[in-house]
Amino acid sequence: MPLQFNPVKLFAGSATTELAEKVAASYGRELGEVEVSRFSDGEFQPHFNESVRGCDVFLIQSTNPPTDNLMELLMMIDAARRASAHYVTAVIPYFGLARQDRKDKPRVPIGAKLVANLLVAAGINRIMTMDLHAAQIQGFFDIPVDHLDASIIFVPYIKSLNLKALTIASPDMGGSYRARTFAKFFNAEVVICDKRRKRANEIESMTLIGDVTDQDIVLIDDMCDTAGTLAKAAALIMERGANTVRAVCTHPILSGKAYETIENSVLTELIVTDTIPLKQQSSKIRVLSTAELFARAIMNVNEHGSISQLFKVE
Repeated sequence: MPLQFNPVKLFAGSATTELAEKVAASYGRELGEVEVSRFSDGEFQPHFNESVRGCDVFLIQSTNPPTDNLMELLMMIDAARRASAHYVTAVIPYFGLARQDRKDKPRVPIGAKLVANLLVAAGINRIMTMDLHAAQIQGFFDIPVDHLDASIIFVPYIKSLNLKALTIASPDMGGSYRARTFAKFFNAEVVICDKRRKRANEIESMTLIGDVTDQDIVLIDDMCDTAGTLAKAAALIMERGANTVRAVCTHPILSGKAYETIENSVLTELIVTDTIPLKQQSSKIRVLSTAELFARAIMNVNEHGSISQLFKVE
């Protein structure tokens, strides 16, 4: 019996409209019409302005703060299910609250698991996301999760720089596996910055494990929030004799004084993706688009194709 392909409709949430437009263009169709009505007290209500009955619906929305972004996505899922959509996929380029993936001290929530429960309760059939803070978060779901890897975007760019003495660095111990995985594409050495925190977003001390003398360093991380860790790691690396230091971070959260911190740092550049729109421009920040990768993943899901082929880095 031949495979049945249902009509595909793509919709954008308020947080990721620009990326969603690029994804739709790369996919070869326009975004569906969705409207968000707002009440004077801040309450809002998404509304699809076209039928989704029998369609494979893809809702593109990052869930970075404020929490309205997550709530909007949940309500769009509920609206699509109640409108008889055949299959609903949440395309979440940046999965918010992913840092809360375990109990690291008493009497705290596991926020990432709570978000997973909310998405499933809303009626989602599938999740598509990129570079989770911890890959194990996929285990919080009992539905398919397509966990895309941004290295397929970053590696060609790093190769184009033709760095003669490339060494990959992790800004903390927790990111060492990510750094080693990235280093395999270049057959490069790995160094690690070991940091101690007083509290969230505040570093007490940092030491460097490995030799960076006369090396061109690329720091690898999944997200950049206040940029304090990257700036401190870059300064330490340059003090130890490196030629240059760059940073690659998938998700540009960039809160607080992050833009100022980056501009005043010794970083040559910060390379990010468009999973979260930048709040302002910076001469040191280069944005690489994820649109084509998400469009290919959406096409493969709809046509029952392989997702694993999207992990092949050239």
